[in-house]
Amino acid sequence: MKAVFVTGTDTDVGKTVASAWLCKHWRADYWKPIQSGLDGQTDSDKVHLLSGASIHPETHRLTQPLSPHQAADLDGVQIRLSDFQLPQGPERLVVEGAGGCLVPLNWREQTTDLIAALDLCCLVVARSGLGTINHTCLSIQALRSANIPILGVLMTGPQNDANREAIEHFGQIPVLACLPHFDTLNAEALARFEPTERLMKALESL
Repeated sequence: MKAVFVTGTDTDVGKTVASAWLCKHWRADYWKPIQSGLDGQTDSDKVHLLSGASIHPETHRLTQPLSPHQAADLDGVQIRLSDFQLPQGPERLVVEGAGGCLVPLNWREQTTDLIAALDLCCLVVARSGLGTINHTCLSIQALRSANIPILGVLMTGPQNDANREAIEHFGQIPVLACLPHFDTLNAEALARFEPTERLMKALESL
C-alpha cells in the first residue's frame, strides 16, 4: 500500500481540501485517525463529498473541536499509540492528521509520534501568504528531528513564488504544488484542477 500522512503548519491551512484533492486525483482512500468535533460535517464527510473516496472509520471520534489531548480529556477518553493501525485493503491511502505535527495526542505523545508509529512519509500543507516561511520551516525541522521522511510541501492559497522559493531554499524541501482557494468548492472544482506532474511522481515514489 502507498500511503501519505497529511499534516499542516497550523489549523485551517486547508488540509482537508488538500486531502480530498489528493484522494480524487491519486485515486486513494481516506482515513482520519482522530476527529475532534462532531457538530456538522466531519472531515471524513467533507472528503467523501468532495472526492467520492472510500472512507475508513476514525479510531477516535471526540465531541469537542479542540486539540486531541484536550478533547479526549473532556470526553473521558485515553488516546494511546497502540490504538492506531493502518486500514487494510486500499492500494493508496491519504491519512489526515489533526492540526500540525506537534499537536498533542495525550500528555506524553504528539502527532509526530503517531506518524512515526504508522511508519509513514509526510506531506506538509502550508499557506502561501505572509508568515508561511517561518511556520513551514519550523514544521519541517520538527519532522526531521523526529526522523520522519517528508515528501514535500503543498501550498494553499494565491500563487506566491517568492514564498515558494524561500521555503524550498531555507527548508531544503520541494514545494510540489499550490492549491488555490476555490470560489465555489465542490467535487467538480477539485476534479478540474489538475495536480502537477512533480506531485504525482512524488506520490507514486512512496
